Amino acid sequence: MDLTAVRDIVDGRSAEPWRPGDAWLAGGTVLFGEPQPELRRLRDLATWGWRPLTVTEAGVEVAATCTVAELLAFAETPDAPWPSGRRLIDGCCRAFSSSFKVWNTATVGGNLCAALPAGPMVSMAVALRGDCRVRGLDGRERSVPAAEFVTGAGSTVLRPGELLRSVRLPAAALAERGTVRRVSTRPWGRSAALVTGTYDPAAERLTFAVTAATTRPVIVSLGASPGRGPSAAGLRRALDDALTPDLVFEDAHGRADWRRHLAGHLAEEVRQELTGER
Repeated sequence: MDLTAVRDIVDGRSAEPWRPGDAWLAGGTVLFGEPQPELRRLRDLATWGWRPLTVTEAGVEVAATCTVAELLAFAETPDAPWPSGRRLIDGCCRAFSSSFKVWNTATVGGNLCAALPAGPMVSMAVALRGDCRVRGLDGRERSVPAAEFVTGAGSTVLRPGELLRSVRLPAAALAERGTVRRVSTRPWGRSAALVTGTYDPAAERLTFAVTAATTRPVIVSLGASPGRGPSAAGLRRALDDALTPDLVFEDAHGRADWRRHLAGHLAEEVRQELTGER
């Protein structure tokens, strides 16, 4: 898709005032994926030269310009730390309904900022308790929990001129047992429902994040029942309370009641896998 209304591409480091018709350009797969008649100027984030991934004892910082392919390569690195967390990252990367070419162009930040219900990088960041670094044109930064970054289908907390600098994934979350479950209507199609789960056996607490079936991420945390781990009945009750009608997504690819059912089914599979119960 050509952006025929765009008249200028400028250095993303420019302090020029933000004006109507501006947009940040990273991989560009969202911008070029459909008509954008309102765009007049692109501000290129590639000029920052951010390192894609920074791994320390505290966790992993994923730059907004890190591509899906670069993140997947980290997840597949043999003998790297946090094998369970990397498997969860791997599962979310493979949930992209896109080609190999797009994987090497689409960015983690672009997928988060697009805020599409089926965006798998939203699922990954929320599941691993990510912290989003948001930067304004004046260089000031603020932190936003990944669980609060997406506010609805296509909407985020970003203010005019702000950009997503990176997402920090803490080591504690990466070290927990985690898994991913996903359903789509066809192979490599967009997710109709995606559920991630992480389990802290010391606290006997299981945390689910439901996306794709919802307009924004929905998080459910479940403690142990007396004498056993988190129960199936407790999970059903928690999901019934959390998946309110206004949050369940419906479009041409799936009705709301179907997506709600899928979310519950996938969450139960996650619960069984992480607690070892069958």
